[in-house]
Amino acid sequence: MVMSPEVLLFGDKNNGFDVLYHNMKHGQISSKELTDFIRERSTIEEAYARSMTKLAKSAGNFSQLGTFAPVWDVFKTSTEKLASCHMELVRKLQELIKEVQKYVEEQAKAHKKTKEEVASTLEAVQNIQTTSQALQKSKEIYNAKTVEQERLRKEGATQRDVDKAGVKAKKATETYKSYVEKYAAAKSEFEQKMTETAQKFQDIEENHILHLKEIIQSYSQSVDETHIQIGEVQNEFVRNIENTSVESLIQKLAESKGTGKERPGKPPESCAKPRKRKPFGIPENSFYSSSDSEDEDEPRKFHVEIKPVQPNNGPHQNRATIDELKASIGNIILSPSTSVCTVYTLLFVCTRCPCCLTAPNQSNFHVFLGVVPVPNRPTTPLTAGALVPPPRPSSRPKLPTGKLTGINEIVRPFSPPKTSNASPPPAAPLARAESSSSLSSNASLSAANTPTVGTSRGPSPVTLASQDALPIAVAFTESVNAYFKGADPTKCIVKITGDMTLSFPMGIIKVFTTNPSPAVLTFKLKNTSRLEQILPNQQLLYSDPSQSDSNSRDFWFNMQALTSYLRKASEQNPTASYYNVDILKYQVQSDGIHSTPLNLAIYWKCTPSTSDLRVDYRYNPESMASPGPLSNVQILVPVDGGVTNMQSLPNSIWNPEQNKCLWKLSEISEKSENEGAGSLRAKFELSDGPSNPSTLAVQFMSEGSTLSGVDMELQGSGYRLSLNKKRFATGRYMADC
Repeated sequence: MVMSPEVLLFGDKNNGFDVLYHNMKHGQISSKELTDFIRERSTIEEAYARSMTKLAKSAGNFSQLGTFAPVWDVFKTSTEKLASCHMELVRKLQELIKEVQKYVEEQAKAHKKTKEEVASTLEAVQNIQTTSQALQKSKEIYNAKTVEQERLRKEGATQRDVDKAGVKAKKATETYKSYVEKYAAAKSEFEQKMTETAQKFQDIEENHILHLKEIIQSYSQSVDETHIQIGEVQNEFVRNIENTSVESLIQKLAESKGTGKERPGKPPESCAKPRKRKPFGIPENSFYSSSDSEDEDEPRKFHVEIKPVQPNNGPHQNRATIDELKASIGNIILSPSTSVCTVYTLLFVCTRCPCCLTAPNQSNFHVFLGVVPVPNRPTTPLTAGALVPPPRPSSRPKLPTGKLTGINEIVRPFSPPKTSNASPPPAAPLARAESSSSLSSNASLSAANTPTVGTSRGPSPVTLASQDALPIAVAFTESVNAYFKGADPTKCIVKITGDMTLSFPMGIIKVFTTNPSPAVLTFKLKNTSRLEQILPNQQLLYSDPSQSDSNSRDFWFNMQALTSYLRKASEQNPTASYYNVDILKYQVQSDGIHSTPLNLAIYWKCTPSTSDLRVDYRYNPESMASPGPLSNVQILVPVDGGVTNMQSLPNSIWNPEQNKCLWKLSEISEKSENEGAGSLRAKFELSDGPSNPSTLAVQFMSEGSTLSGVDMELQGSGYRLSLNKKRFATGRYMADC
């Protein structure tokens, strides 16, 4: 049965082809995920088989003394057979994985061939979409011109005006008619191509599902055969245990430990007290014997004396190392008394900070063993390994600044960044992004010099549980690049790019790895109408653009890939509190100078003896989604010609080694003087003029807002947003005369 192409042909904007094509590509994802699932099952079975082999070996090493000893052979044999069953399943699953991988390769080749075959259909789709838009526009013009002609006729306009309107109406009618004909031809070609392509896509999907079902059937059969083998081993174990009777065990012991079948002769008469009969003919000197002077009916008494360790008067004898403590109290179980029990405690005392300084000139942490009387409580084992000092926070890794080259950029696989060896501090889970360029001067102009402020409300990674709403943090970091030419706003060139980063606490990795099916992390990217390009991390994210509206887009994670990535990050940096993951990059639509947070105009007047410079600036709150102050504003301009003296307003810094002038403004906002508008002036006296007008460079940053207004909203349950950080900074921000 053909896939009802009408459902896809006449939908909104004729997007059926896009839906079918991406559905075909999703088949590759399903095949790879099925491979990952079977591989994970194989790993689990192999680990289980090795554990069973280890258990069987342990059973073979158990005590061979006593009546029960022969039973361990039954356990050992049965456990070895169970391990063999699971290893056989591992072998079958490995063969199945090879089969699936072969199919994945064939599937990729088939999809590539199909893409080439349906290229003409894509052209037909684009043609009908373009023609539809032109037809609609010509229809509107036709209606307007016709109505205008009729209005002039009714209002008694001059014949000349009526005739003039009639010419325009006739022209609009002819244009409209031509587009109607073009649309009919485009529609016919579109329906024919789309019907053929829909059938082609359906054939591909049917074959894909049938192949995967065959793989699943092989998988199910292998598991079923293993279960049958395990059942047979279990039945054999039950029969062997049933056949091992009490009488046979006692008989085996008697045969292996007996000293002979002949009874001893009649003993001589004695006045000694008669002794009780010993089982199995055990000699008199065994633990069953008792001296003639003891009364068999009186209870035995034991005297135990525990002598405390004598104190040592040495100054350092009370200190113990962690290894010594583990050896001495690692496995002690304290028994409760009726009133007070003694608890041994490990106290870690920090000796770095003054508030905790109790033993100067020592190492960072000291360990003391103390005895504290506490009220009754249940018996609990005390292990030294359970108490560890808190990890020391170290420097936080910096995010790389991504750059988009334009709307026609080819989308390439998005590789997650390697985790840095430095761990981010808990108080600032999201690393900050550096500016994509830095200005050269002896004074640092990096926008990243300002510390990132913000704390997470998420729980401690140590206490994170799978039933909790798992905390994640998000950061939007944007870079604005601009070039101003003199005072002409039409010559301003602007490009704005952004990065979205998620931060996961360390404890979430354990939740993901111990839960075979963690809740899928889904989010909506909001306020996307101003974005002209979005590049998601294709290794971690899924998205269906056809299911999103014009101002938002839904994404969901490949949880297996996310778990794998976070696990690798934790292995590379096990002491980190948070792990940052680049999620997507985007480019923002710009409207020239209206999109720049700080408008600039530069003027030069150069003579052989002096150079005069004026820089006009104006704060532009309309460029920001939520206007905020521009901080750490720095303006740098090189001046040649042999500067001997400089006068500036406001005061600036002259660097004679680099021949550069630097202004520093702490903040520019609507609350600044003249609502953030002002001028910078400088006069340079020259010894070798005239100087050449140079390009001015500017750098600033803003916390708490973005230029695009893009935002993120978690969907579904299982996760909560503990922190949402936004900032933008300059990339290459220049002005020329």
